[in-house]
Amino acid sequence: MDGLQFGDGPTDAWEFHGRWPVRLYELDSNGHVNNAVYLNYVEQVALEHVEAMGFGRDWYRTNHGGWFVREHHATYYRPATFGDYLLLTTIPLRMGAATGERHTTIHRESDQVLLTEVRTLWAWVRDDGRPGRIPEELRRIFRDGPPPDSTAGRLLAGGRIAPTRAPVAEDQPAAPAASLASPAR
Repeated sequence: MDGLQFGDGPTDAWEFHGRWPVRLYELDSNGHVNNAVYLNYVEQVALEHVEAMGFGRDWYRTNHGGWFVREHHATYYRPATFGDYLLLTTIPLRMGAATGERHTTIHRESDQVLLTEVRTLWAWVRDDGRPGRIPEELRRIFRDGPPPDSTAGRLLAGGRIAPTRAPVAEDQPAAPAASLASPAR
């Protein structure tokens, strides 16, 4: 299959997984997935998650708004190359009145190595382009925060994420963070 692949069954509000093949056109001049492409993956898996929960395009139209990225903070550990299959895990961490935060990891399927971690701040924007309040129907799901024994709960408590489908190799050195934050405030 050439696109994201998701598990069957009911969608977990606190953790969502996807599988993505690296395509040739996503590579930079070094033969690695371009850093900006990882951000495309992050946005796509988040949108697939809310769509699977029933908060897709039609729901946005009914509620006169939608999600837009305000900031990405990415840490790149290892490159992905053509032919790799990537495992993506996205976890909503917090939701306020007008913004929500997600943590997304990308692992290489073949060896389970963590390639990238991204924290994204999403903002709810009304149809007229102005910031707005997230509809109550969606906020209600995330109001009390994640269960303490969930991956999201452990991550918020200061633990390092280790998705159930893609364990992190123990011997990975830390890499410097690359921040791609919106300059407008």
